[in-house]
Amino acid sequence: MIIHFLESQKINKYFIFSLFFFSTIALSLFQKETAEALCVKDKKANLRSGPGKQKEKLWTVLKYMPFKQVGRKGSWLRVQDLDGDIYWIYRTITTKSYMCAVIKNNKTNLREGPGTKFPQVKWSPIDKYFSMKVLKIKKPWVHVEDSVGDKAWVHRSLVWIQ
Repeated sequence: MIIHFLESQKINKYFIFSLFFFSTIALSLFQKETAEALCVKDKKANLRSGPGKQKEKLWTVLKYMPFKQVGRKGSWLRVQDLDGDIYWIYRTITTKSYMCAVIKNNKTNLREGPGTKFPQVKWSPIDKYFSMKVLKIKKPWVHVEDSVGDKAWVHRSLVWIQ
């Protein structure tokens, strides 16, 4: 009787372990990839039609361009831009260590402080696709810095932040 009880406990442990193991594998296979925010950290980056340097170069973007990572293949990341277009970018020229913003419209005003009462910065207005590093968000304003170190404030509704 005792031997039968011990054998049934072994079977139960193996069954529970197997069930857990296979359900974990099934979840990882069928789980949707979640989008992660990332920024270009190099001076410029080539966006390609597929994962690989031999794939067609579709667009060259500058430092601080934000993207949503929607996939990965080896050292290449599948990314989505503010317009919803999909590209591939080499992983090592991106970072997830800070947020970035890109202007959504042409002729966007940038200000010296967080509000319309502040004057525009000398290099304002700027056009769509101008990318910047996010320094601080003070709702509804965003403090940003461009690739040469110039700082400004922009209304949150005028930028796409990742």
